[in-house]
Amino acid sequence: MSRWWVVSCLLLAATAALALGPQSGESVDLLVTGGTVVTMDAERWVIEEGAVAIRGERIVAVGPASELERKYRPRRLLRAEGRLILPGLVNTHTHAAMALYRGVADDVVLETWLRDYIFPLEAKLTTAEFVYWGTKLAAWEMILGGTTTFVDMYYFEDEVARAASEAGLRVVAGETILDFPSPDSPTPADGLRYTEEFIQRWRNHPLVTPAVAPHSAYTCSADTLQAATALAKRTGAPLLIHLAESKGEMETVKGRTGRTSARYLAELGVFDVPTLAAHCIYLDAADRTLLAEKHVGCAHNPSSNIKLASGIAPVLALRAAGVKVGLGTDGPAGSNNDFDMMEEMDLAAKLQKVFSGDPQALPAIDALAMATIEGAQAAGLGEEIGSLEPGKRADVILLRRDAPHAIPAFDVYSQIVYSLKASDVETSIINGRVVMEQRRVLTLDEREIRKHTARTAAAVRETLKHKP
Repeated sequence: MSRWWVVSCLLLAATAALALGPQSGESVDLLVTGGTVVTMDAERWVIEEGAVAIRGERIVAVGPASELERKYRPRRLLRAEGRLILPGLVNTHTHAAMALYRGVADDVVLETWLRDYIFPLEAKLTTAEFVYWGTKLAAWEMILGGTTTFVDMYYFEDEVARAASEAGLRVVAGETILDFPSPDSPTPADGLRYTEEFIQRWRNHPLVTPAVAPHSAYTCSADTLQAATALAKRTGAPLLIHLAESKGEMETVKGRTGRTSARYLAELGVFDVPTLAAHCIYLDAADRTLLAEKHVGCAHNPSSNIKLASGIAPVLALRAAGVKVGLGTDGPAGSNNDFDMMEEMDLAAKLQKVFSGDPQALPAIDALAMATIEGAQAAGLGEEIGSLEPGKRADVILLRRDAPHAIPAFDVYSQIVYSLKASDVETSIINGRVVMEQRRVLTLDEREIRKHTARTAAAVRETLKHKP
């Protein structure tokens, strides 16, 4: 073997190594590359054969794969050829721990569901441990379905925050405040004290945003609503509330106050703090203008509204008025039986078409915006998450697009909203951390979740057996 041939081989190898770029370039922790990047930024930039560079918790660059692979030297390279690279989905309204009550009483009216099933079960079974494991079950399902952020309203929110943070899942956690005894607070004053302590414990956590959550205008007195608002103002926490969810609510509030729920809450000063309102079905034009002026976000819950026959939220009119509208699943007991945000996108688009009589209403691109950037904006997190842009938190999901139900595809937004399923989500990155890869959740002990779910299910069955 000649010396010249050996030298030539070494030179070729060195040239190839330099071309691949592992020896030089700016260091990043993770480079997701080769897939179709759907940024959901203001220009709705879609990059075929694109890449996302991540350092620590944040995105440092988004662009063509060829450019980013030359510029950055990643500690880890995640190949995404044939995949879609999307911002993580934002579930703007749910009651996660109620996953353990999934399917307890379906196809009944709301009042019967609450009075005869949920309230008795919660009084007996909803404990801190229940909420912790119920949230773990919900987190497992949400991560598998591409949700990277959820907005929660329930009890023992300390446990919701603990379970979500252990799962690596981002959460806006709202401690529910009521005028009657709840599982963790016998009085509204107790609920407010719990909430303030909860906010102080979690306020600087990278994944947890603690919130104040007075339940609604009809379950909280004016004093309770104003005290909750004062707490939110004093601590800088956002406020979560149910708004205009049913005809019954509107009749009750109108009978007590002479006003719509929205105008009543506004007069009490509730909307003077950052607010996310769930449902927003029964709003007139003046209400919609008011919400826009007060920068109140709305969480639209298509499955829940359909299943409970609550009505159809005027999403087109809300968005036209300037209200930021996100999507939510609502709770998985009675009002919905899953946390499937892919399904909510599909339903949201189709509901507005049949509601308006216009097949062009709420096109797929807008439905995806509601599940990502507009959902983040509605929840007050639009500067941090919801789109793939430099400086934002690295919440990224990868979806396969080669299943029979996904091919062929001629429009990326149509494919995502109308064809793809939760089961097509393959990888999930939250706050720069890979929490799911190849459909395997890396942050949860599935066996332990199944064990606790089975134990709680037995207790629920036993309690229902003795129901009057």
